[in-house]
Amino acid sequence: MNKKMVAAVVAAYMLGAGTRALPAQAFDLGSVLKMGGISYLVSRYGKEINTFINKLTLQKGLDTQYATKVVPILSLGSGSYIGAVQVVGPQAQVNKVKAVGQLEGSFLKVARVKAMIPIDSTSISNINRVEGVGVGAIVDFKI
Repeated sequence: MNKKMVAAVVAAYMLGAGTRALPAQAFDLGSVLKMGGISYLVSRYGKEINTFINKLTLQKGLDTQYATKVVPILSLGSGSYIGAVQVVGPQAQVNKVKAVGQLEGSFLKVARVKAMIPIDSTSISNINRVEGVGVGAIVDFKI
């Protein structure tokens, strides 16, 4: 990540945080960059990432007639942007997806489960599942 982008993310965070009183707490630049950075990277490069994933999977003989789009992963516990995924489904349904909510749980203390739920919002309030859409690929960003 270049210095200008880091400065822009930090400045945007500081400007937004300055509009209301916040309790004193430790400043975690890594968390700010991950949250703001993921959102920025998905909004800026989502189409290119989607095209890359489609080319990658088509080369492997996995052609599909469904629509695809890259959206952020939203932790439904905290509302943080924690990554990105490519969603796959009918065009009308894919158009409704704004993020994928992730829930985590433990199964009998022997397995960790991450549920990925396509949703129609980038906020953790007033969300709805988008039916008929699945996750086709997970995108990991190096931050």
